[in-house]
Amino acid sequence: MRRLLAFDSGIGGLSVVRELRALLPDTPIDYLADNAVFPYGELPDPVLIARVCVLVETALARLRPDAVVIACNTASTVALAELRRRFDVPFIGCVPPIKWASEVSVTRTIGLLATSATVRRPYLRDLQSQFAPDCTLLAHGARGLADIAEAAFRHRAIDRDSVAHEVAQLFEQPGGERIDVVGIGCTHYSFLLDTLRELSPPGITWLDPAGAVARRAKSVLEGLSEAAPEGRAAVAGKAWFTGQPADADRLLQGLATFGYGGFLEFGKMQVQQSREL
Repeated sequence: MRRLLAFDSGIGGLSVVRELRALLPDTPIDYLADNAVFPYGELPDPVLIARVCVLVETALARLRPDAVVIACNTASTVALAELRRRFDVPFIGCVPPIKWASEVSVTRTIGLLATSATVRRPYLRDLQSQFAPDCTLLAHGARGLADIAEAAFRHRAIDRDSVAHEVAQLFEQPGGERIDVVGIGCTHYSFLLDTLRELSPPGITWLDPAGAVARRAKSVLEGLSEAAPEGRAAVAGKAWFTGQPADADRLLQGLATFGYGGFLEFGKMQVQQSREL
């Protein structure tokens, strides 16, 4: 039986797991959250690359997945190339849906709500140049939304004023009134999508790439020609965290809806090692 690993800095990648469950109901999916250093946008790129590579290497040896979904925009834009260079396993990344937005937009002005780290990197402008050269891209790096999403996942009240402020920062930019499509460039924001729609101007189309990432992962698994590794037990996937999560009782309630009966600590040894690289 094939096996997947989904990786993120927190609970955001579970938005992709939700789509994967629908497409691949019988596939074991392990989930690894590097919450010990959440949010990733606060780490320098070389430190982040080294850390992600160490954690993924450990997970590959321990969990033996057939493919890995990097269900984190920041990790994908920074570390995906190095992961593919180092490890002989398929990686599926998660990048801002600029191409999709350009295909949908009528006004040719598209918006992106993402983390500050994703917005400031040249990778984003490269995506626009390649896939939306005739569009104006207006992006906003919303540092606080990932934290609000973490709280929402734990069934805490959503800070609507803070969400409204971040939305306003996007649409109040010069030319923002022409935005007709907004992509989310952070998997955490999937858990705020209803609120984002409610607090945005009328008629805005919001794009969540989680479904597209899941479909790509399904295609990659189906395209593998070699047999699954022998001797691997077909056990259910587990949720792993690199640090003790906040509000653990509430987190457990959320994890249960994604098919995880609990969570395990990934290992302090690996976390310490990655910090020293």
